[in-house]
Amino acid sequence: MAAASTSFHICRRFHYNSNLLPRRENSFPERVKASPTRSIITASMRARRPQNVPGDFFVDHTCIDCDTCRWMASENFTRVDDMSAVFKQPSCEEERLRALQALISCPTNSIHTEKPAHDILEVQKTFPIPIDEHTMPGVYHCGYHSEKSFGAASYLIVRDEGNILVDSPRYTERLANNLKMLGGARYMFLTHRDDVADHERWSNHLGCERILHSLEVDHSTTAIEMKLEGSGPWSLGDDIALVHTPGHTKGSVCLLYKPFKVLFTGDHFAMSEFGWSIFERYNKLSVPKQLNSVKLMLELDFEWILPGHGRRTKFSDAEEKNSSIRAFLETKMQLS
Repeated sequence: MAAASTSFHICRRFHYNSNLLPRRENSFPERVKASPTRSIITASMRARRPQNVPGDFFVDHTCIDCDTCRWMASENFTRVDDMSAVFKQPSCEEERLRALQALISCPTNSIHTEKPAHDILEVQKTFPIPIDEHTMPGVYHCGYHSEKSFGAASYLIVRDEGNILVDSPRYTERLANNLKMLGGARYMFLTHRDDVADHERWSNHLGCERILHSLEVDHSTTAIEMKLEGSGPWSLGDDIALVHTPGHTKGSVCLLYKPFKVLFTGDHFAMSEFGWSIFERYNKLSVPKQLNSVKLMLELDFEWILPGHGRRTKFSDAEEKNSSIRAFLETKMQLS
């Protein structure tokens, strides 16, 4: 893979759910990071949480507070007492579709319906979900989040030079078949070690080459086909730049999809429920280094942020993007 010199720029618009409560400074789920796998799930844990409103959809007590349902179907799900809950039942077909997509994507199968969903098979066919067919055609949210990656989002980029799977969704045959209908994947780009999930199964099934920085490789990823070395940037053709953003981990790398100005950030930088976040509580290298990597984003040319954890963000222009990032950095410096 050739190294490429790349220069860039950014932009923004936030997508908030004003019904979210309660507010706290760092909304990233503490229990998720502390307990990626749980050995015993009792019947009482699968019972309906009393915080749900009456009706068909509900969240049980196994919720890990990963936020997935709250941004996928914000008109129906909110946060109450450190877990998700249904605050309003779907009232139209569009809301029902998004609620069922959230149900399918929940990494812990914590969302249920009182009655079997007659349309669940049709909803499964909607994955991967186009993010914005007007501003970035061919970019999809895979859904099917994995508990192994603490509920991180993964994405598919459809392109003539070969499709790219960004981070790993939960492996399922249905999603695999749907991805194949879109051309499968030539590459699986892994932003960092935390979000590799079912990478091996996907690689075996799709025959895609996996890409991960060598500093992120451990016993579970030694067979990765393409290991990035050094500090880059690297390229996958003229339209893709891979940008080293150390901080969250040593080998954290973002992917810039130039044609539609999309930056896939992994856990490097994202909009949480309550503002920009670098998830510093879970930093594995250095918060100052991560903030320095955030500063480098001022030089990148993108209008979308698609993160692993957190909410997708659309900037209106470069000025809005730059002022937003600078304000975040200034606030962090004042607090340090």
